Amino acid sequence: MQQLTGLDASFLALETANTTGHVGGISVLDPSQAPRPVNLARLTEVLADRLPLVPVLRRKLLNVPFGLDQPYWVDDTNFDIEYHVREIALPRPGSQAQLTEQVSRLHARPLDRSRPLWEIYLITGLAKRRVAVYTKIHHSAIDGASGAELLTILLDLRPDGRELPPSRPFRPEPPPTLAAVAALSATRLAWRPVQTVRIANELIRMLPSMAPTVSMLVGGVLGLGRGDGGVIPSATGRAPATPFNKPITAHRRIALRSVDLDTVKAVKRAFGVSVNDVVMAMSAGALRRWLGDHHALPDSPLIAMIPVSVRDEASKDAMGNKVSAMLAALPTNLADPADRLEVVHAATKIAKAQQAAIPQGLVDQISDFAPPALTARAARVVFATGLLHRLPPFNVCISNVPGPNVPVYLCGARLLAHYPVSVVTEGQGLNITLVGYLGQLHFGLVACRELVPDIETLASYLVDELELLVKAADRLVTRAEAQ
Repeated sequence: MQQLTGLDASFLALETANTTGHVGGISVLDPSQAPRPVNLARLTEVLADRLPLVPVLRRKLLNVPFGLDQPYWVDDTNFDIEYHVREIALPRPGSQAQLTEQVSRLHARPLDRSRPLWEIYLITGLAKRRVAVYTKIHHSAIDGASGAELLTILLDLRPDGRELPPSRPFRPEPPPTLAAVAALSATRLAWRPVQTVRIANELIRMLPSMAPTVSMLVGGVLGLGRGDGGVIPSATGRAPATPFNKPITAHRRIALRSVDLDTVKAVKRAFGVSVNDVVMAMSAGALRRWLGDHHALPDSPLIAMIPVSVRDEASKDAMGNKVSAMLAALPTNLADPADRLEVVHAATKIAKAQQAAIPQGLVDQISDFAPPALTARAARVVFATGLLHRLPPFNVCISNVPGPNVPVYLCGARLLAHYPVSVVTEGQGLNITLVGYLGQLHFGLVACRELVPDIETLASYLVDELELLVKAADRLVTRAEAQ
């Protein structure tokens, strides 16, 4: 039995009829050199062998009576792997559009909370005799970093697999009685006043350390210290209204794109920025074009939420969520690609300083403080009032998840690409997530179907914006060489 943290449980509380709390991914595989056929039986066999390495995959939720404390993960005494591993086929030769349409429908369906919170689908019939594996797992069980670790557990470095550590037969422990769970919750509730004092003391101690950050943020807003009198847009203002910051439905659309990592790095070197800065500038340019197409381009920059992993060595192999977030300006109001990249770089520096000033331990304590009953009620009030789309804290989530940089295999089939499929929430109808793998960045865009019906166009704009940044980088290098 393992208790969820407050942060883990918050992903359960945020689920509604239109919002799901799971994340996923699409792995495109080439089975031509696989030693055995890649079929449902083989995928089930491989997963069954790896389940002991990921205990949460055989655990389900146990809720505390009346929602007085965070729920627990307990062994599923009726665990049935065949329920979780499924198969669908596209009409051959299946196109990427057919693949994304099917995954869009699968991704929109909530997971069954009476079972372990994951599913995996083998999708056959793709063009060139390829297959895809779509996975979905609830965000309460993993974050982006542990999701990458989970993928590493399922994948191999050789087509013939690897030798796994010996495992004992699965003998699930019986769940505790409700009386025992209630007693544990009562003990934790008794410590709540002590926890309140501890959190208050942490807040008081951290205020002096935040003073330089606050000063920098104010200076950035006022344009102080830049020399040219310009203003570095920070994320301290209100997020402007956009077509995708509205109430969402239960329907989804997905788009997939890949770009060359060496090309991104060439832009990075030319401008002296990071790979993530280039990704943010690509996203800013693509969103600017899309908003312009819809006559909805705001005068002020958008605000992006960027998840940040705070997973240290001690928690490297643990599941659950070890994640924070930072808000950064996304300069969709600037027409020049080079200017957008410069401002993204400056704004991200401010966002990192702001995020670093908040101790992650304090974030964990605060999120763990509120009992689920209170959290769920607060969430229902926020959703009912429409606050998240009337006053959105940010416009879009942009997440960069690391992936393996060597060839890997699933069921003996070589992994060609892995596209993340993330989550959209009330008032936040668009998500851009990418994974790096073997010299490419693989983008997975997810949106509310009604708010962004032309998500394929937006995804194409990402590729176009990289080409514009390459041209800007070439001009910059040419000028430098001429001097």
